[in-house]
Amino acid sequence: MPAGAPASVSRSGASHDASTTLTVDASRPADAPLTGTVQMGSNTSPDGHTVGINSRYLTRNGAPWLPVMGELHYTRVPDAHWDDQLAKVDAAGVDIVSSYVIWRHHEPRAGHFEWSGRRDLRRFVQACARHGLLAFVRVGPWVHAEVRYGGVPDWVADQVPTRSDDPLYLQYVQRFFAQIAAQLAGLWWKDGGPIIGIQLENEYNLTGPQQGAAHITTLKRLARNAGLDAPLYTVTGWDNAVFPRGEVTPVFGGYPDLPWGTLTATAPPNEVYALRFTSRVGGDLGAQTHNSEPGDADAVADETPFLGAEFGGGLPTMYRRRPVLDPDDIAAMLPVQLGSGVNLYGYYMLHGGRNPPGDLSGQESTATGGYNDVPIVNYDFQAPFGANGEAHPVLGKLRPMHLFLRQWGSALATCAVYPPDVLPRGADDLDTPRFSVRANGDRAFLFFNNHVRQHPMPARRGIRFSIKLATRTVELPAEPIDIAPGCAFVWPIGLPLGTAQLRYATVQPVTQLSTPEGNTYVFSASDGIVPEFAFETGSVTDVASVSADAATLTIDEVDGALVVRAVAGDALIVTCSDGKRMTLITLARADAERLSVLPFASQRRLILTDATAFERDGSLVLRSIGMASFDVAVYPPLTRMPDAADANVLAQAPQTGLFQRFTLSVPPVAFDIGVTPLRAARTMPPIVLGGAAKAAVEPTPETFGIAAAWRIDLPEPARMAPGLSNAYLSIRYTGDVGRLFCGADLIDDHFYNGLPWQIGVRNVKIDPHQPLMLTVLPLRADAPIYLDARYDPRPRTNNQVAEVESVRWIPEYEVTISGK
Repeated sequence: MPAGAPASVSRSGASHDASTTLTVDASRPADAPLTGTVQMGSNTSPDGHTVGINSRYLTRNGAPWLPVMGELHYTRVPDAHWDDQLAKVDAAGVDIVSSYVIWRHHEPRAGHFEWSGRRDLRRFVQACARHGLLAFVRVGPWVHAEVRYGGVPDWVADQVPTRSDDPLYLQYVQRFFAQIAAQLAGLWWKDGGPIIGIQLENEYNLTGPQQGAAHITTLKRLARNAGLDAPLYTVTGWDNAVFPRGEVTPVFGGYPDLPWGTLTATAPPNEVYALRFTSRVGGDLGAQTHNSEPGDADAVADETPFLGAEFGGGLPTMYRRRPVLDPDDIAAMLPVQLGSGVNLYGYYMLHGGRNPPGDLSGQESTATGGYNDVPIVNYDFQAPFGANGEAHPVLGKLRPMHLFLRQWGSALATCAVYPPDVLPRGADDLDTPRFSVRANGDRAFLFFNNHVRQHPMPARRGIRFSIKLATRTVELPAEPIDIAPGCAFVWPIGLPLGTAQLRYATVQPVTQLSTPEGNTYVFSASDGIVPEFAFETGSVTDVASVSADAATLTIDEVDGALVVRAVAGDALIVTCSDGKRMTLITLARADAERLSVLPFASQRRLILTDATAFERDGSLVLRSIGMASFDVAVYPPLTRMPDAADANVLAQAPQTGLFQRFTLSVPPVAFDIGVTPLRAARTMPPIVLGGAAKAAVEPTPETFGIAAAWRIDLPEPARMAPGLSNAYLSIRYTGDVGRLFCGADLIDDHFYNGLPWQIGVRNVKIDPHQPLMLTVLPLRADAPIYLDARYDPRPRTNNQVAEVESVRWIPEYEVTISGK
C-alpha cells in the first residue's frame, strides 16, 4: 500500500463552482519523416558519428535530436575570455554555438586579412570543441548583425553590386570563403571537428538581376568548392526569403518586440506568444530589403524540419525604439515555439559583446544607408549573457528548459503538433487559452502559455485538459486548477520514468541523474499549481516523502491511476513494481531558476546557487557579482569536504532536504569612484525624422559636442581588480545617449533605456595613464522615440534632461571549488 498521509491539499487556493475542459485531438498518427529531400554536405566523422536531417527533425548517430543553439560573435568578445564564456554557455544547457563571420572584421582592406586575437576564428572553434560544444558557422557574406553594409567591407560596397552574381563581387566572395576554409581546415565534422553547419547569406529576399534563389545556389557552390563542407546548409526563411529548393533548409525566428519598427508607443500583442499551426514564417524580423512576392519557406514545409536560428534571446537597443525586456518575455517564447513544432531552438543573441576596438564606423546607421541606428560599440542585446559575459536574470528562466531538451529532446523531436479544438482568433486574442500538444502515439507533451509581453492576460480558472492520444484519452489534473497570469509551462504525458509509467504530471521535467541509489528525476513546479504525479497503477508499489512532515503528501486512486500530490521543494522516493527505487525532486520555480547540472567530483550533480556556476578543469567555478558571501547546494552530496580556492570561509550549512549546503565568503573589495562635473549640457536641437524608416534618426556627430560631461576617477587598484574575475562600472544616468571615453578613445556607448549601463573593466581597454570621461547627450521632452513607460523621464521633463544619478564600482568575485 503506498505510503503517505491522506491530508487534504488545496490544488490552487480556490474552490471551483464551474470548470472548463480544454481539449485536443492528438490521435492522428504523425507523418513518417522523409529522407533525401535536401542535399547536404559530408555528415560522417572519422569515428563513424553522424549528423543528419530529415523532413521533420535533425538526427545524431541516427537518433532524433533536438538541440539548443546560441549566437556568440567571437569578434565581439575579448579572446582572453572565450574559454570561460564557452564553459558558461555549456553550463547553460546550450549544445551548439553559432557565430557570424563578419567580413569587414577580417578584410578591412582589399587582400589584407586579419585572423588574430579576437578575430582568430580557428582558435574560437577549437575552444568550442574543448568545451564539448558544436559550431555553426554563418559565413554570409552579407550577415546583417547590425553592422555597416551587413558586414560587407566598405571597399567592396563602394565598387560592386553586392548580394548578387556580379562576377567581381563573386571573386571577392570566393577569396573570402577560401580564407575561411584555410582557417577551419581539419575542424569540420567529417574531420572529427565540431563544425556541423553553414549558414549562407541572411534575410535574403532579393529577386532582381543576378539575384534570387540562383544567387544562393552560387554561394553554396562557392562555399563547397572552397572546402566549406558541413552536414547542414541553412538560410534564413523569414520576410519572403528566396532560396533554391532542395539545396538548403530554411531556419526561422521571432522577437518579443520590434526595435527596428517605427512605433513610439507600446506595441500590440506580438505573435511570438501565439502558437502557430500553419506557416512557420514569423512576421517582421527586420530584414533590410523587401520582397512583395511570397517567399519559398512555406513551399518546403513538408520537406524540411522546423528549425530556429533567431528566437530572440534579447533585443538590440535602436535609437528610435528602446524596449526593455522582462525575463518572462523571453522565457514564455520557449513553450510557444517548441509547442509549435520547432526542432532546433536557436537564440540570437545568446551572448552580447562589443564591436572590435578601433572600428568606430562599423555599426549599422541611417547615415550610411542602413535602416536603423545602433550604438557604435555596445552590443549587449539584453541577452542571457550580456556585453561583458555577465549572466542576466533571464538565464535562470531559460536553463531549466535547455536541460529538459538535453534529456528528453529526442522524444520531443519525433512528436507531431496538434492544435486545440478551440483556437485563438489571432495574436491579439487574449481571452482564448493558448496551448498545444506534441504527441507520438500515447506519449505527449502539453505546452501552455499565459504570458504576452506588456499585455496582461486573464487568470484561467477551473481548468482541466482532455488529450485524445492514439489509443487512450488522458484527462488532467484530477481536479480543476487555476492558471495565473504570466504562467507558462510544459507538462509530460505518458512519460516513462525508469520502469514506472507516468500518466501525466503537472510539473515541468528538467533533467535526470544516475546515482548509486537509483535514478533521480528533477521537475520544476509552476507558481500556484500543486505538483501532481499520476502513475499507472501497478507500475509503482510505494511512494514516500523525504520530508518529515507527512502532511505534505496525499495519494489517491483516480481512474486507474495513483495520483500523488506533493509540495514544491519536497522530494519523493518511489518504489517501482520491479523493486527498483527512484527519487523525484520537485523544485519551486525560484529554485529551478538557480539550478545548474554540472560534472563535479566524478559525476553529474545538481548545483543550486545565485552565483553563476560552470566547470573548469574538473573544478566548480562560482562567480558572484557584488555579493562577497553566498551559498551553494549540491546533490548528490559530496563524500568529503571540498577545497575552495580564494574563499576566506567555506562552511557546511544544515542540509535542506536532499541537498548538501555550503556557505562561502571571500574578503569584500570596495573602491570609491570619483565623479566630477566637467560641463553642463547645452540646448539639444530637435530630433530629425528621416532615413529609410522616416522615423527618428540619431543626431549627427557634431551634435554630441553639446553633451554634458563628467570625469570619472577610477583608482589604480580598481582598474586591475586583483583577485577578482571582473569588476563593473555601473552607470545610472538619464539622457539620450551615453558615451565613455578613455582619453580620446571611445571605449563604450549606450542608448538610454532606463537600465544600468554596465562596463566590465576587463572587457574594454582602460589606459591607466588616460582620464575617463562620461558624456550624456540630453534627451528632449519631445523626442519622438519609444521608451518603456517604467523608465521614461519625459513626462517629468520640461525641456531636456542629461543627468548622472550614480557611478558604482561592483566587483565580481570568483571561487573555485575542487571536489577531488
